[in-house]
Amino acid sequence: MTVLVTGAAGFIGFHLSKRLIERGTPVIGFDNLNSYYDPRLKGARLKELEAVANKTGNYFSLIKGDLEDQEAVKDAFTKNNPRKVVNLAAQAGVRYSIENPSAYVNSNLVGFGHILEGCRANEVEHMVYASSSSVYGGNTNLPFIENQGVDHPVSLYAASKKANELMAHSYSHLYNLPSTGLRFFTVYGPWGRPDMALFLFTRAILSGEPIQIFNQGQMVRDFTYIDDIIESLIRVLDKPATPDQNFNPKTPNPATSWAPHRIFNIGNSNPTPLMDYISAVEEALGIKAKKEFLPMQPGDVPATAADTNALEAWTGFKPNTSVKEGVAKFVAWYRRFYSL
Repeated sequence: MTVLVTGAAGFIGFHLSKRLIERGTPVIGFDNLNSYYDPRLKGARLKELEAVANKTGNYFSLIKGDLEDQEAVKDAFTKNNPRKVVNLAAQAGVRYSIENPSAYVNSNLVGFGHILEGCRANEVEHMVYASSSSVYGGNTNLPFIENQGVDHPVSLYAASKKANELMAHSYSHLYNLPSTGLRFFTVYGPWGRPDMALFLFTRAILSGEPIQIFNQGQMVRDFTYIDDIIESLIRVLDKPATPDQNFNPKTPNPATSWAPHRIFNIGNSNPTPLMDYISAVEEALGIKAKKEFLPMQPGDVPATAADTNALEAWTGFKPNTSVKEGVAKFVAWYRRFYSL
């Protein structure tokens, strides 16, 4: 039951691939190893995956390629015949989408189209793909529930993720392709992305530099630890989407369908003020941060919170790692990785 994981050298893709390899699932990774952030971190993740594969005797290989390269994606499918696909490759980052919109069009729209075509042509049994809490956009009705509308994105990144959900639904309807979209809420943890807040805060505090705190610190996030994300993802992957027998087209629910397509939030359901998150970082490091308070950034939102009842009902699992515990694990990893 080979699984194709796109973005295998990325934060979530690395952790998912590692978990799959450890349980004996053959993994084909696909990643372009771009320089959006330090490629050395991606290289270190890949070395870790190779070490796990060698230790367990289980299969892992990596294809270096771009999603927007249609022939490369097609070859990945035809040569490896994956039965399941997890699409985690995308141009990440809300703020970067303002600076470089073409990267999001090429990877998140054109590239995702090529993944859908590969799934259709090879009769894949289940496609799981990364969406984002950012699709809720200007909605201030917390917590966010999957049946709410997502028609007011405040960044191109968010718009591209909503587009992915619509594209996947159309393929589920037209070709009976089981597909599940996962709206991730502020994922953090060991091996994380260097452009994310936790990485930036930790690096700055250890260097004696001030941390930048946007919206004058008046931010709330549903921080979700990586292990909870992966446990949820694995359970979703093992349970292909099915049509909702109770779906009513007169009052359509955006989270389900008459087609085999589902949408789930994955969050901790415990929204945390940003200043409390920073306090957890300070406690884990044993250092008080120098703070620089700044206005809200374009494309950002003041608060997120996930309702995960649908995920729990579908998988029997609810993310539950506390911010204090998760941040401490990240800081311990960061000190080991950078020998600090």
